[in-house]
Amino acid sequence: MKYFLVLATLLGLSSCYAQTDVKEQTTQNVACQTPQKQQTCPSNLVLKKNKKILINVVGQGVAPSNTTSPAQAYALAKRAAIADAYRLIAEKVKGVRIDGQDLIQNMMVKRSTIRTAVAAMIQNANIVETKFQEGLCEVEMEIYLSYSDIMQK
Repeated sequence: MKYFLVLATLLGLSSCYAQTDVKEQTTQNVACQTPQKQQTCPSNLVLKKNKKILINVVGQGVAPSNTTSPAQAYALAKRAAIADAYRLIAEKVKGVRIDGQDLIQNMMVKRSTIRTAVAAMIQNANIVETKFQEGLCEVEMEIYLSYSDIMQK
């Protein structure tokens, strides 16, 4: 059974308050429309023609256990963290496609599968800070978006 519409509605409700930081200079509230109910979202989640917004995310990457040196472990963990940060930005800007499927047998769930996908072209993202502790690398990345950047693509 496909859960695409239900999950899309839930994501629409939760997208108003995500964990990544989005900053803008205005403080006015606007209404977010979903098929089931209307709620108030901060206006800093709405991109306006003459404003820029800042999207700030933290990507995480883990060093593999079979590396030959600490430098190789650091490089691989950093690369994974950068890729994760790009993915987080793409999810925030373009959204996530979610497909779900359940296999029911004898009135019980035998198998449940959920797949997510995101596709976007990210340019001009900046790495703000990189931390490496105990095999975990965290990369803070930010990108400024304007209305013209989004509408050109």
